[in-house]
Amino acid sequence: MKTDLIVFAVLFAALAAVSLIRLVKGPTSADRMVAADAADILICCAMVLFALYSGRGIYLDIAIIGALLGIVDTMLVGRFLEKGGKK
Repeated sequence: MKTDLIVFAVLFAALAAVSLIRLVKGPTSADRMVAADAADILICCAMVLFALYSGRGIYLDIAIIGALLGIVDTMLVGRFLEKGGKK
């Protein structure tokens, strides 16, 4: 069971790395924001899997806080871009 969790955590980390590449290369600010949000979700999922692997609940708290901050970040940047921010 723990081997499966490690495999999924590594897979989530690899997908987050791909999202971070899109974050750097994105042609528009909206593409960069979507990539940052996807990377945030994948990293939070990897932290949840790590919490299951290690048996410690503190990582779940960190994942929840990271997800909440990611939502707030997405809303703030979305409003900035909607009002004519950097393109």
